[in-house]
Amino acid sequence: MAGEDNTLKTGTTTIGLKIKDGIILASDQRATMGNLIANSNVQKVYQLSDNLGMTIAGSVGDAQLMVRYMQSEISIYCMKRGSQMSVNAAATLVASVIRQGFYLGLIVGGYDATGGHVFSIDGAGGYIEDNYMSIGSGSVFAYGALEAYYKTDMTKKDAIDVAITALNSARRRDNCTGDGMLISFIGSKGYESIPQDQIKVRCAELGFKYPN
Repeated sequence: MAGEDNTLKTGTTTIGLKIKDGIILASDQRATMGNLIANSNVQKVYQLSDNLGMTIAGSVGDAQLMVRYMQSEISIYCMKRGSQMSVNAAATLVASVIRQGFYLGLIVGGYDATGGHVFSIDGAGGYIEDNYMSIGSGSVFAYGALEAYYKTDMTKKDAIDVAITALNSARRRDNCTGDGMLISFIGSKGYESIPQDQIKVRCAELGFKYPN
């Protein structure tokens, strides 16, 4: 995203998938500062609550502030209402907050009484629900894989493979994407971070190098 060369940015490729029994959120782990690879272990997939998660692309400082704010607001909502926030309500809240000047592109996803949902949210506060999406500098490359392999009735295992394939396509062509993968699944039983050893095994079985 646009900004000063000395601004720490995620660059990035982030992915959201709506699948048979929930949703998948995924990203790489590289942060850049201009042409410099500033960090190779950046968190870009965050748990917001038991049923909600978010991916980040853009200014790292803005992203961390947005995550903290959303975690706090959702926690307060759940305590007051005695129930989980819906995915649509979370996406609406993020879209409203981002208009205050956050230089970010986000994916909000989760699972509620109506099933799994993923929303893309831009810096102007626009938000759109879709079956699959990618945000970040490597998204144009990830979309090629998503268009080819995405299916609405995919299982969790198949969806993880599609996310890995899309991230691999992006990291091969986008110098702001790379240095590892983060993948989370959210379904009826809540939020689950896929262990790194499982991701590495699937990368090897699919014939991809990990982390690069």
